[in-house]
Amino acid sequence: MAAPSIKIIYFATGITICSLYAAQPIQPVFQSEFQLSNFQAILFTTLMMAPLGFAPLFYGYLLESFSAKVMVRWALFSLGILELLFAIADNYLLLLAIRAVQGLMIPAILTSLMSYISYTSSRENVQHAIASYIAATIVGGFLGRFLSAFFTDLFGWRFFFILLGFLLLLTSYFLRDMARDIKMKYAKPTFVEIIGLLRSKEFFWLYSAIFCLFFVFSALMNFLPFELKQMNPASGESGIGLLYLGYSMGIFVSLNSRSIIRFFGNEPDAIRAGIVIFVLGTLIFMVEHYAVMFVGMFIFCTGLFMAHSLLSGFANKLAEENKAIANGFYISSYYTGGTLGSVLPGVVFFQFGWPMFLFSLLMMLCMALFFVRNLKRAVVI
Repeated sequence: MAAPSIKIIYFATGITICSLYAAQPIQPVFQSEFQLSNFQAILFTTLMMAPLGFAPLFYGYLLESFSAKVMVRWALFSLGILELLFAIADNYLLLLAIRAVQGLMIPAILTSLMSYISYTSSRENVQHAIASYIAATIVGGFLGRFLSAFFTDLFGWRFFFILLGFLLLLTSYFLRDMARDIKMKYAKPTFVEIIGLLRSKEFFWLYSAIFCLFFVFSALMNFLPFELKQMNPASGESGIGLLYLGYSMGIFVSLNSRSIIRFFGNEPDAIRAGIVIFVLGTLIFMVEHYAVMFVGMFIFCTGLFMAHSLLSGFANKLAEENKAIANGFYISSYYTGGTLGSVLPGVVFFQFGWPMFLFSLLMMLCMALFFVRNLKRAVVI
């Protein structure tokens, strides 16, 4: 059989990320319809993201037992069925249970697809192929949020999840021509290797920095819909979804990381510049006006993706050996920060309001700047 078009692989990546973030902009809708507490409403995103925190470190032991074709197709098929069940469910605990199970499927899909791309691409094309994979995740992140909010305004919240379900099932079918016998080499770190990595100062500071950065990013993305509803209770969901357009800056920044490093002279200084932009974007959100926040989102996302893409590349540069484990721990730190950021700052937001919420995020960004300062001291540029 012929291998599937690489476009189908990227589409599978994008539609999986859509599934991950589809509930985020409409969490206030769930809160209203099912009479939920604030904490109950935010769990729709938190439970989906949580498995991504540990998956890169432990899924290797599971995935080596399956071919990429079997793992990806069955996981996509299961995710699609679960989306359809989510769309027709009418009980909060059942909805939450479905989201939790979906969260276990997503790391298997993304890990397998990324490994498949790396394995099937030629050496001279692999960097471009991975960059395109990252771009697909960014596009999926925006479309999942925007289309979920947009279709909720038009047809109610269930419609988009039904659409996602059918698209996931179709994607599973279209991937039937994937190579059957690819032997993937997944990261399978031992406890000793993990401790050894963390005892290395440069990796400790690097992982601490990305933890803080995605903590802040996830926090603002998760609680922004609630703030917009407080600002204007009559506002539609489409306006919330459109605000996430700034997410698209990730594509531009990721594809120009080399030029950014050349401009600043070295990675740590370029990363610090990204965090400063991130801080500026966060400060702009202090102005509780939709148009100002819309502009602020572009600056906010530029800062995050600038720092993130540079930290990711720097981790690979520092890892002379065991790159798979270094990357796995990077992704784990990234999504662990995101998982905690999607829930813990809610205590500040719901108890003390939006300005104090943003102030707490700025404190995390100051910590990230401190960690990158120490990272620069720990490495020889």
